[in-house]
Amino acid sequence: MRPEGDGFVPVDLLGRDRAGALDWLAAEELLDELGIGYLAEPYLLERPGRGPLRVRILEVSTDGIRVKRDDFGAIDVPLEAFALAWPMPDALRPWNAGDGEPAGPFVGQA
Repeated sequence: MRPEGDGFVPVDLLGRDRAGALDWLAAEELLDELGIGYLAEPYLLERPGRGPLRVRILEVSTDGIRVKRDDFGAIDVPLEAFALAWPMPDALRPWNAGDGEPAGPFVGQA
C-alpha cells in the first residue's frame, strides 16, 4: 500500500494501483480479495519491431518482472524469457480473448 493524503492506495504485486485512496482496512481487504491468482494468468507482451507475444510471469519483485514465452506446459521447448521493469510497463498487459489464438510453443511457430 502507498500512503496518499489521509488514506492508502492499494497496489498489487505488479505495481498497479488497484483503487484510489482508501482507509487502511478497506485497502487491505481489497488486496486480500484480489489474491495472487492474477500472477498465473497469461499476459501479452508488445515487442517493438516484432509481433506481440503471449507470456507467463516467472518472477516479480521491485527489482523487475521476468516473463517467459507461454510454452503451454511443454517441457521440450527452450525457455525464452524477458526482463521487464517494475512497476508493470505498458508493454505488458493481461491477455484478452480478443487477442486471437496464441502461438504455439514450438520452434517455427510465431
